[in-house]
Amino acid sequence: MAFISYTTQGAVCTITLNRPDKRNAVHGPMAAELKNAFTRFEDDASLLVAILTGSAGQFCAGADLSSIADPALRNELDPQGGGTGPMGPTRMALRKPLIAAIEGYAVAGGLELALLADLRVASSEAVMGVFCRRFGVPLIDGGTVRLPRLIGMGRALDLILTGRAVPATEALAMGLINRMTAPGQALTEAQTLAEQIASFPQQCMLTDRASVYGQWDLPLPEALRQEGARGVPIVFAEGEKGAAQFAGGAGRHGSFRLTS
Repeated sequence: MAFISYTTQGAVCTITLNRPDKRNAVHGPMAAELKNAFTRFEDDASLLVAILTGSAGQFCAGADLSSIADPALRNELDPQGGGTGPMGPTRMALRKPLIAAIEGYAVAGGLELALLADLRVASSEAVMGVFCRRFGVPLIDGGTVRLPRLIGMGRALDLILTGRAVPATEALAMGLINRMTAPGQALTEAQTLAEQIASFPQQCMLTDRASVYGQWDLPLPEALRQEGARGVPIVFAEGEKGAAQFAGGAGRHGSFRLTS
């Protein structure tokens, strides 16, 4: 791939945006590669967690606006909102966890890519924001949907209406990022987090994750019923064994790994 780096280590896949001369801004060919990278991760049963990051100290400056006038380079724009998203994978419903490791700018479509992730780890020098506001480019990669669900309507509208820069300290306080690191350490922290998630009993973790995402569309009673219907079989598939190991002395002081 010309614009995306794809590497694996154990059960963790790292997908790196690689157009450093454009602050990793995404044009059509890069978006296609990014979508293919996510599909590759989804289809590989040996991979349990993915990390999305950017090269050269930048996450992503959004869509490459200089490519819009070129049919061969511009991002896919479906008037009906179909496809997997102009930035590549932003309308995909991933079955496995994704962590965004953010250095530098994650703005406009780059912010929307970060919002696709389950968790966001950012350097203390990272900057986020809806910078496309100043250019009349709308959020069409999930920003108006995921941002209010993540940080609430009031905060989301503040970012969306003003397009202002949000420093990492404020992003952490509002829940836009989950972890803040020293400069240059976002990927290292994301790798540690990914390995931890990959080490847990997977059926249980994935079932709980699916319930969290699935409950948005349901009334409370139905959401609770669905949680039970998803979870009860896992009690017997993984929880029974884990509970027995805990009762036998495993898991003291917060350290526990389910053994086969």
